[in-house]
Amino acid sequence: MTGHTPNPLARHYSRFRVGERLLLTGHSHQAWPDVGFEAQQRAWLDAAEYVDGKWEKAEVQAARVRAGFARLLDDRAENIALGQNTHELVTRWLSALPLRERPRLVTTDGEFHSLRRQVDRLAEAGLETVNVPATPVDTLADRLAATLDSRTGCVMVSSVLFETAAIVPGLDRLAAACRRDGVPLLLDAYHQLNVVPFDLGAGLEDVFVTGGGYKYCQLGEGNCFLRVPAACELRPMFTGWFSEFAELAASRSEHEVTYGAGAARFAGATYDPTAHYRADAVFRFHRDMNLTAARLRAISQEQTSALADGIEALDLDPEMAGVIKVAADRRAGFVAIRAAQATSLVRGLRRHGVWADARGQTLRLGPAPYVSGDQLRAATAALGAIVRQEGAESNRLK
Repeated sequence: MTGHTPNPLARHYSRFRVGERLLLTGHSHQAWPDVGFEAQQRAWLDAAEYVDGKWEKAEVQAARVRAGFARLLDDRAENIALGQNTHELVTRWLSALPLRERPRLVTTDGEFHSLRRQVDRLAEAGLETVNVPATPVDTLADRLAATLDSRTGCVMVSSVLFETAAIVPGLDRLAAACRRDGVPLLLDAYHQLNVVPFDLGAGLEDVFVTGGGYKYCQLGEGNCFLRVPAACELRPMFTGWFSEFAELAASRSEHEVTYGAGAARFAGATYDPTAHYRADAVFRFHRDMNLTAARLRAISQEQTSALADGIEALDLDPEMAGVIKVAADRRAGFVAIRAAQATSLVRGLRRHGVWADARGQTLRLGPAPYVSGDQLRAATAALGAIVRQEGAESNRLK
């Protein structure tokens, strides 16, 4: 892309060419800063130099990644378990729940596919599942709380809905209801982490939280976490040998599986540590650039508001495309546009050099801190041209 004023941050993302390409994929796959490339190489070199001894180096990286996620949650690193993806962590968590006695799973119809699919499969296997409608979002937390009974094994809900970027309010009230009834609560914070500040102190001290670095954290694949309340004594059925890593040299009971302390209860097994090298470097880069959660929130709100307002100003045919109404202070990291031909719009935008994605009939445009104002205006103009062109073509064929 030429003829625009670049974002000053763009030079740190040169390998992703964010100044040349209009990447509105911030809600899905953000660009990685260049420091991640050197870190990924260092992981390979450490393996070559230290061979099996590389795991001491890898544990240093893992500890720093736990600390990085803990900072974003305003929590302690010992409460963070790491995993390659949220699915492995959530299934490990589910395996720890007393589902024979409390076989009822409560969730919503607005959860991401990995959780939605797993819950559907558990329903096929005989567990009772309750899918509460995710909209209207303003009453979602209270409607979830109203479903609780003595057979409820857990509640699982996103703090930000992945299709619309709507922030779910009232989660403190839901947490209080779960606490009262002894029901574990799991929050999927993937679409909140590092774009909307997360406050565990707002009545969420005893909830489980999962999320990862693929999106707004810019960490790439293989960097996910489960936040575990400090007092947790659950014993996951699906358990990796890293959970007893600290006790391997000691004598062990032949009849009882032992678990590590705190979040180590949910530790996994041997993994590729390359992702943690990359993540540590990116977390340090964010600190160096003062890209705090509060600053990233301010940048995101300015960008998403500019996109939403710009698209509204196009005065497009609402039958073709329309911004899903979410108040600016209740919108997270992207703008959602309802469009019957959302997938076609994605293809059209790509022909104009704009990268975006769609979920069903929803087009998603996600800016990022390295995107410039000129790029946002160019993307808005491209969308207007494509929608009008498709509208004219549709009218011609009638």
